[in-house]
Amino acid sequence: MTIIKVYPHPEICPDGAEIDAKPGDTVCEALLDNQISIEHACELSCACTTCHVLVRKGFQNLDEASEAEEDMLDKAWGLEAQSRLSCQIVVGDEDLEIELPKYTINMVSEQN
Repeated sequence: MTIIKVYPHPEICPDGAEIDAKPGDTVCEALLDNQISIEHACELSCACTTCHVLVRKGFQNLDEASEAEEDMLDKAWGLEAQSRLSCQIVVGDEDLEIELPKYTINMVSEQN
């Protein structure tokens, strides 16, 4: 298993978390499987930016972003050099540390 450390986020993950993720899953799937309710308005299809994350450690070990992901990231709030869409990051063997941005551009939350 790969460890994903999630930095504290005031609403989604106030205390931060360390979760086990299965290689081959996406980061978004791993977060959702571990009750970290990251937005994912397009159902993990790389058609929005609501699952945008900042990869603080392990970025260099990830596969490069596709052109479609790069195009979507251009619309993300708080874009940085380490920005990725969590629905497009396939978990490998290297541990990751991620930060959830303070905001998304999602107008309506899927959360209750």
